[in-house]
Amino acid sequence: MGDGEPAQPAQSRSDQAQQQQQSQQLAEQLRMGRVPRSRNQPDYASSENPRPPRGSKSRDRLAEQRPSTSTRSTSLSRQMAQEGADSPRERVPGRRPPDSGNKPPRKRTPKGQSKRTAGTASKTSLPKTRTRKTTEKKPKNTKISPLIYGARLLILGVGLGVLAGTLLSIWNPADNHTVGAAGNAETQEEQQEQVTAAYNLQALPISQEITTLKEKLQAMAAEHPELTPGVYAIELDTGAYLDLNGSQRFSAASTIKVPILIAFFQDVDEGKITLDEMLTMKQEHIAEGSGDMQFTEPGTKYSALETATKMSEISDNTATNMLIERLGGAAALNQRFASWGLSNTTIANPLPDLEGTNTTSPQDLVQVMGLVERGQVLSLRSRDRLFKIMQGTVNNSLLPQGLGSGAAIAHKTGDIGTAISDAGLVDMPNGKRYLMAAIVKRPHNDPAAEELIRQMSQVVYQSFSGEL
Repeated sequence: MGDGEPAQPAQSRSDQAQQQQQSQQLAEQLRMGRVPRSRNQPDYASSENPRPPRGSKSRDRLAEQRPSTSTRSTSLSRQMAQEGADSPRERVPGRRPPDSGNKPPRKRTPKGQSKRTAGTASKTSLPKTRTRKTTEKKPKNTKISPLIYGARLLILGVGLGVLAGTLLSIWNPADNHTVGAAGNAETQEEQQEQVTAAYNLQALPISQEITTLKEKLQAMAAEHPELTPGVYAIELDTGAYLDLNGSQRFSAASTIKVPILIAFFQDVDEGKITLDEMLTMKQEHIAEGSGDMQFTEPGTKYSALETATKMSEISDNTATNMLIERLGGAAALNQRFASWGLSNTTIANPLPDLEGTNTTSPQDLVQVMGLVERGQVLSLRSRDRLFKIMQGTVNNSLLPQGLGSGAAIAHKTGDIGTAISDAGLVDMPNGKRYLMAAIVKRPHNDPAAEELIRQMSQVVYQSFSGEL
């Protein structure tokens, strides 16, 4: 102690040493992170309060005067709590300011504790994760327009109809006539039977056979044992009918031109041919027998309607051959005849077919004319035009001879050496109508066959008109 310095009392030195000791302890706790640092706490790094060097005597003296750990901690905690309440904490850049005091301070893991233990302890104190509740959106009740609803029902109905039609077409093999290329081919007779069975659903309606009329015709045929007649007739309004060998197959002669004429007008309806289309007569078309086209030069052109008219009215064989070629040939026509339900009608050779290889039956002829009359295979316009052509038949020596006064007939005749025939639609004065076809197989050119047809025509007319 110098001479110029006044002497300090021992009590002030002791207080100073205690204050330094407390400040040192507080700094140590701040370093360890146990006590938050306050703004009023002294800065031991400043020049005013230098930290005592290690091993100094003053530090040893402070250690001797250090109070117990419990007393020091209690007083220090009170002092720091008071200082923290009096002054706000300094904001350190980069550190998040503490909360208002409701949350406890973050605990640091002691050095002796492992990271796995600390992680396990902290896992239990983690806050629960907030989950967002998802609410399902309720569909809006939108009103559907009646037009839209009806359109949907219509589309659904059409789709179901198409599906049902497809299933029915697959299920019913009678409607499928396609011949497979490998092992699925059917014979022509099997196809014809299938088509006939399917098409007979639209055959002419029949009610009851007229037995008295049939007995009369049988008696007339018995007078000519050398002849084999076949007759089929039906009254269109009542369905009463006559069947005398009606389904028997005969040589068709020129009555084969009836289904050919129907096929021609069917193609006209479908737009495959026009009435004014010009057809060229070729050398291979020319045929002997009836008709006058055979006397013209090959290369002569005729309209399709004129050709069909000549085939029916004057039974022109050359015109018939021209139409057979234009309609696709004999095989195509035979297939079409089968589709109409004609089980006995086929074209085997071009006209004139004097050998009688082209065949038909009285029932086939009546049935196909009935389909035309009922509008099932032709349009009404084509039907009327066809019957008008058939009314112009030049040869009226057979069925027309047995009709009463005032009756009209649209018909087509046939005549070769072994057979003679006639088929037509009769319109009676009382308004009734009937269809009749008669074919008689005969010895070569036997005139008794023509007379038998005339007599049978008269008896049938009298029966349907009520005279018999």
